[in-house]
Amino acid sequence: MCGRFTVTATPDAIRALFRYPEQPNFPPRYNIAPTQPIALVRLHEGQRQFVLMRWGLLPSWVKDPKTFTLLINARGESVCDKPAFRAAMKRRRCLIPADGFYEWQATGGRKQPYFIRAKSGEPLAFAGLWETWTGPNGEELDTAAIVTTEANRTLRAIHDRMPAIIPPEAFDLWLDCTNVDARTAEALIRPAPDDLLEAYAVSTAVNRTANDSPKLLERVEVNVAPVMPTPKPIKKPTPKQPARAKRAKKDSGQGVLF
Repeated sequence: MCGRFTVTATPDAIRALFRYPEQPNFPPRYNIAPTQPIALVRLHEGQRQFVLMRWGLLPSWVKDPKTFTLLINARGESVCDKPAFRAAMKRRRCLIPADGFYEWQATGGRKQPYFIRAKSGEPLAFAGLWETWTGPNGEELDTAAIVTTEANRTLRAIHDRMPAIIPPEAFDLWLDCTNVDARTAEALIRPAPDDLLEAYAVSTAVNRTANDSPKLLERVEVNVAPVMPTPKPIKKPTPKQPARAKRAKKDSGQGVLF
């Protein structure tokens, strides 16, 4: 899965990669969390468009958002079939700019966060889906989710899932929902090449959504003590009961032959 990510590249660098006409000015973000606004790029009237949406997809058919589970990720293996994502996969695919993301490795009863980024340091494009939910009073809420896939060999030891990363040469295929059907676009949902990314351990400060600074990206040393199996209690042998002494037979006064 992907539960936190970063956008620290300059607005000009992001715009150069995604080639949208808008010129938004946004600050670097080091700890983007669910329910926060995220930037995405979609196709609108044949042209790429930069927009902001809430992270956590809300399908249009939901009656009460308060009772619906927050969908921050969409599993790529079932995205064409699941009711929550099926319509968006057909008609509302998007790209989500990022330059890194966090995953947590479970080690010995604790979770160690890792930061994952392109070895080149360049921005990435996550496969995304978006929806517009309309409330009973006509209010509208635009929301989005990140499409995930199996982890590649580089990340498998940390986590079994990762965001689906769309290469620049496939941007048009993913975004063009008019001419590219969902099943064709589905072929782009696959693990990133093993040599694209690098990962390193970072501080658990990233666990708090209030923390949002460059310090979150600093490397830390990981010293994980080996998990030793719990020794089984040694059962003490039950002491044997002393044998009962044979009760002496009462002498009848007669001798015995044996």
